[in-house]
Amino acid sequence: MDDILAGFVDVGVSGATILDSQGMASAIVNSDKENVPIFGYLKSLLQDAKPYNKTIFTVLESEELIEKAVAVVQKITGHASSSSVGFMFTVPIGKIYPMGLSE
Repeated sequence: MDDILAGFVDVGVSGATILDSQGMASAIVNSDKENVPIFGYLKSLLQDAKPYNKTIFTVLESEELIEKAVAVVQKITGHASSSSVGFMFTVPIGKIYPMGLSE
């Protein structure tokens, strides 16, 4: 994650928010529902996996900056072939309302 954040700074990303997160499979595996057969199977598959992840959110002002940020992450993750590594997506933002600024 440190490499991703440093890469973001290098390409001009000026801020991001990082949240601790957990995937559904990990939540199931770490639940008390061991009597359900599929949960036991998932637990055997994921027993050595890290239970928590980091989710990074950022608001980018241009398509060019989005492409640069994507390139940073792809370079660091090495275009991983496993779906368990994660994914990136974009969501259009209509308006931004800064809070706490005096007019």
